[in-house]
Amino acid sequence: MILEMKVPSPGESIKEVEIATWLVQDGDYVEKDQAIAEVDSDKATLELPAEASGIITLKAAEGDAVAVGAVVCLIDTAAAKPEGGAPVATPVKVEAKPVAEAPKTAPAPEATYAAQTPSPAARKILEEKNIQPSDIVGTGKGGRITKEDAMNAVPSMGTPTGGNRGSERTKLSMLRRKVAERLVAAKNETAMLTTFNEVDMTNIYALRDQFKEEFKNKHGLGLGFMSFFTKAVTRALQLYPDVNSMIDGQEKVSYNFCDISVAVSGPKGLMVPVVRNAETLSFRGVEAEIKRLALRARDGQITVDEMTGGTFTISNGGVFGSMLSTPIINPPQSGILGMHNVVDRPIVRDGQIVIAPVMYVALSYDHRIIDGRESVGFLVAVKEALENPATILMGDNPRKALEL
Repeated sequence: MILEMKVPSPGESIKEVEIATWLVQDGDYVEKDQAIAEVDSDKATLELPAEASGIITLKAAEGDAVAVGAVVCLIDTAAAKPEGGAPVATPVKVEAKPVAEAPKTAPAPEATYAAQTPSPAARKILEEKNIQPSDIVGTGKGGRITKEDAMNAVPSMGTPTGGNRGSERTKLSMLRRKVAERLVAAKNETAMLTTFNEVDMTNIYALRDQFKEEFKNKHGLGLGFMSFFTKAVTRALQLYPDVNSMIDGQEKVSYNFCDISVAVSGPKGLMVPVVRNAETLSFRGVEAEIKRLALRARDGQITVDEMTGGTFTISNGGVFGSMLSTPIINPPQSGILGMHNVVDRPIVRDGQIVIAPVMYVALSYDHRIIDGRESVGFLVAVKEALENPATILMGDNPRKALEL
């Protein structure tokens, strides 16, 4: 029996996917539920499992865009398993093999022109310009260099010699193309502004130093910055609800919950899984959910549903060393908070100049729906909570807040 395997729908709005990588070869014997391909949608990369055991015949090539519901391979379920008991392609996901390079051929010799004798006037001009006659293509009879040729000649600004000047052209994945479209749309369709502030991280460092080992031993999780920032953001969103709103046509949609999108770097590029109802989560809950989502994004297992529906985004460029940036809004959201690296800087505290660990933070927002008062007030509220975490975020009881 020949089974036709069709592309399943990754989500309601997705009509087309792209074959990113075949994990098996044409003619391999595959086992039921074995991952046979990775497919890219405009929102995520998903694995395609075999629907039955048998010999597979591929009907699409890597890089092909195929419609949801289209046949991508055939499986001959009546085919016998190869002798020895081991399938040709094991169910374990394998690394895609690099494509063998085509034999290199000698480059075509560059066109050369014999040095023609320039006219006396042309020779003088070339000498003044320090240009060799062999570098000029003459337009005179027999290729002779005329006075006009010499006058029009431009001295070389430094011809590269001996260096590698190769280039490579690769097709962008469907996910990367969609990200590019959304970023351009965000710049063109929103009135985006960015406001900045700085955060003295001294008290957060002190709390982490005091409790991180005990927190890890009890919960099996690291006590990172993200839980502090997420708690500070959800508090600020409740104080300034316009920042937790979106524009839908001519209407403003405000939310009484905080679904926080967290930008993470995955193997296929930037992804933004969502921490649902983050305002209800404890420090442990935030750290556990962010770790779960980050691992799924890293392993290519994140789903469309897990990246849809956030109301506000936090992006941490500081892990890559960014000092300051203007993050781009993640539409249809109206705001995004950019975190940056922590650097010891001189600040004034109680009238004295001291050295403290300082992070610059940036809030990009859609000015169509968020005014200056709300945007600045929101970022100040985030700053206040981060600089006084024990009081504002932990109710003066850090041990209870950390569930120790």
